[in-house]
Amino acid sequence: MPVRVAGLVVLAVSLEWSRVLALRAPGLQGLQAVTLLAGGAALCLLAVGRRPEELGLGRSHLGERLLGGAALAAVLLLPAAARWGGGPGLTPELGVAAVAVSVGEEVAFRGVLFAAIDQAYGPAAAVLGSTAAWTLAHALSHPAAFLPAVAGAGLLLAAWRWATRDLVGPVIGHALADLAL
Repeated sequence: MPVRVAGLVVLAVSLEWSRVLALRAPGLQGLQAVTLLAGGAALCLLAVGRRPEELGLGRSHLGERLLGGAALAAVLLLPAAARWGGGPGLTPELGVAAVAVSVGEEVAFRGVLFAAIDQAYGPAAAVLGSTAAWTLAHALSHPAAFLPAVAGAGLLLAAWRWATRDLVGPVIGHALADLAL
């Protein structure tokens, strides 16, 4: 089991870093949306062969899960709202791509990886381990000074995943926050 968990961490972080490096490649400058969509899809592939319930994607209480996602988005956006001075919005293509990356990250880090760590080491390790891996995955795409905020967001989403055994809320919260930022 430790080898499986380590392999999932390496794979998920490597997929994130590959996406970031591809976005920086000179020949791919006009293909941002495609690169982001491919990165989100690649992260979702980590869930192949796993039951939705194992990942926190069951269908029960869907209304409450969606409402929880909206609440998570509001909490994630509070710091940004306090300092927001206006700015350009995302194009529709980049909006769709941002949602794809949000979904992929949640499925990979708080779905597949969380479930594997939880099964091997328990819930506290799953919350902390998935948060640490997610923060590491953002080390190439965010400035170092922003990584504590990334870790805080990851901790909030992982704590929700643990407390409710739900991934729908984190997916919705993450996607809405990314669209708004």
